[in-house]
Amino acid sequence: MTDTQAPDSTGTNPLAPAPEGARTAADVVTPELVAQLTKGVVGSGRTANHTPFTGEKLADLPESTPEDVLQAFESARTAQAVWERTPVRQRAAVLLRFHDLVLERQAEVLDLIQLETGKARLHAHEEVQAVAVAARHYGRKAPAYLRPKRHTGAVPTLTKVTELRHPRGVVGQIAPWNYPLELSVGDALPAFVAGNAVVMKPDTETCLTALWARDLLIEAGLPEGVFQVVLGEGPVVGPEVVKHADYVSFTGSTRTGREVAQGAAARLVGVSLELGGKNAMLVLDDADIEKAAAGAVRACFSSAGQLCISIERLYVHESVADAFLERFAARTRAMRLGNSLAYGADMGSLVGERQLKTVERHVEEAVTKGAKLITGGVARPDIGPYFFEPTILDGVEDSMAVCEEETFGPVVSIYRFSSEDEAVERANATPYGLNSSVWTKNARRGREVAARLRTGTVNVNEGYAPAYGSVQSPMGGMKDSGLGRRHGSEGILKYTEAQTVAQQRLLPMAPSLGMDDEGYARFMSTSLRLMKAFRFR
Repeated sequence: MTDTQAPDSTGTNPLAPAPEGARTAADVVTPELVAQLTKGVVGSGRTANHTPFTGEKLADLPESTPEDVLQAFESARTAQAVWERTPVRQRAAVLLRFHDLVLERQAEVLDLIQLETGKARLHAHEEVQAVAVAARHYGRKAPAYLRPKRHTGAVPTLTKVTELRHPRGVVGQIAPWNYPLELSVGDALPAFVAGNAVVMKPDTETCLTALWARDLLIEAGLPEGVFQVVLGEGPVVGPEVVKHADYVSFTGSTRTGREVAQGAAARLVGVSLELGGKNAMLVLDDADIEKAAAGAVRACFSSAGQLCISIERLYVHESVADAFLERFAARTRAMRLGNSLAYGADMGSLVGERQLKTVERHVEEAVTKGAKLITGGVARPDIGPYFFEPTILDGVEDSMAVCEEETFGPVVSIYRFSSEDEAVERANATPYGLNSSVWTKNARRGREVAARLRTGTVNVNEGYAPAYGSVQSPMGGMKDSGLGRRHGSEGILKYTEAQTVAQQRLLPMAPSLGMDDEGYARFMSTSLRLMKAFRFR
């Protein structure tokens, strides 16, 4: 597998050929590796996955039936009953060992991520970073998040109250294809350390990465039965996972997320959803234009734009718009496209034909209706079947699909604004609310504008990484971008059931010591007034 020199129609320069002896898909995905990784998959049928770099088949895989999914849940329940009795510090130690193993053996999983998603190696490394950070955080903080908590009781000193946290049982997780390490095992880590088992359905096309992570977790000490994997078509296997789960974690499209939520609601089980986004970046009139242009490349084109929190709408103050666009376009034209299993490429491939067709449709329709193509706009089959150049559009109107629909590709639209209020209003004028970005030299102004944006995360002077990487803080979407949060206390407590244990001492919560009903009522009324006066909470 090499990077291929090709005609430079827009100034985008693919990498020079990779050195001789570069690894190929056959070198990485060997029959022995596939056998090792798939031995834990519950599946009686057969399916396969493919690499976007060439379109060739990577591996033959087991495919799960509804009966297989039921079997996976039954096995997980048996294992979970033992796992939840394991002390939380021992469960947390598994995550810390996993952290070390991921970093030690990252070259293995970087190859798999690249082969399965088509992304550049540096973008694949973002997943390694994110999983290591999550493993470290919950490995260190889980005992504190989960420990019993004392609360003030109904009557101070007489009522002793403790809040306990119990695992939900077996979590059903449906993971997407775009971040096959971080959005599979990265989300499962807090569920495991909270005492749950997980039945995961990763996307079949990117399942080897998730299976590699499962193998590594078992090596780190996770009991095999606690982590079950099922594979198959989403419309077939996905509803079966929802049908049997005690809690559902889903990352994917808003349309499918609604279906998952309805299935969970019918069974009265909890659900967390991270869904789509049409994320905005605001470049204010006092922004550092050079830094903003460099940041926009990262924000818009990481993983070829196939990232829920990447930027697709770019609002630039009219006083700096031309200068910004000149610098942004120059940096975009200089990007290197590549398909080798090595560092150096600035952007990789789209994941498959459906994504490519969506990107082509959005760009072609916008240009046909009058938008101006600043750079990019063409597929690059000379590099690989699903490569598409990073693309900037100017003059996009509201009636164009690229303005309203999530593209999920390397395409960004430029919009000019004249006032801060206008920029905020236009950025918020979308059903989505996942991520946004603000660029300004004034830190206070950046925070104030950020607080006005209706998105679950906002990054000041960066695109998405600071908020996502700050794992002590919650991350998720508002509006049509989802329910619930990952990371921080919410990211682990959602996998638990809260239980309040209240122990009454000395006196009952009823008339006593010779009091009649009226006397008891007067006594309690006086007590309530005193508790307010003494600022009891």
